[in-house]
Amino acid sequence: MFPRLHIVTDSLQVVRAAVGQGPVAIQVRVKTSDRAAYELTVEALALCRAAGAMCLVDDRVGVALAAGADGVHVGAEDLPVAAVRRVLGAAAVVGATCRAPEAARAAVAEGASYLGVGPAFATSSKDGLPPPLGAAGIGAVADAVPGTPVIAIGGITAARVAQLPGYGVAAISAVARDPAAGTKSLLDALADRLDGADRHDVADRLDVADRLDVADRLDVADRLDGVDRLDGVDRLDRADRLDRADRLDRADRLDRADR
Repeated sequence: MFPRLHIVTDSLQVVRAAVGQGPVAIQVRVKTSDRAAYELTVEALALCRAAGAMCLVDDRVGVALAAGADGVHVGAEDLPVAAVRRVLGAAAVVGATCRAPEAARAAVAEGASYLGVGPAFATSSKDGLPPPLGAAGIGAVADAVPGTPVIAIGGITAARVAQLPGYGVAAISAVARDPAAGTKSLLDALADRLDGADRHDVADRLDVADRLDVADRLDVADRLDGVDRLDGVDRLDRADRLDRADRLDRADRLDRADR
């Protein structure tokens, strides 16, 4: 299953702590050089492989390819999704940053495996970000690409997970102070959200079943009522014919007696 929690980091310590908590994807984000990004990715990938976690590289397609990572996440100013897909091949995971339904549909059409959408909330983890989308904005993108995982990013905390639609979340500062505890808290929040969604789904299905059951019983009652009415008509019809027969028989006997 595609991970619902993505940890964006440039710290091997964070990677080591996060992959031991449950199903996560690590996004290696290094702002310095390709060489530094490559070296960190190689080490992070070894930890991810041992834990069965996914390892992605932010922005740097060449680093992802050289290190043998599972894929890459590209932003709006990076290589186009279609070009990344051609370079990495059909099996690679390719994530794309989107903010609007139209861009989301275009990215998926070009081959995006999942979408990173945000910022969901106000955040200081990156400079120059546009205004927060909020839950409604995340939901609009998710609705535009059914079947494609939408990962909300920006200002993510465990307390905010329940507010967000979409498939999952990506965290940066939420795991920086205590990577193990932060990761576990986010995974628990995602599990609680799924559990709540399942309960709502079951309740909806039971409600539909109840309504169908009532409809079925009403339909049966209507049909029985119709049968009763028809039966009553048949009985009245038989009684009327018998009454007419009796009258004709009496008239016939009287006529013979007169003769």
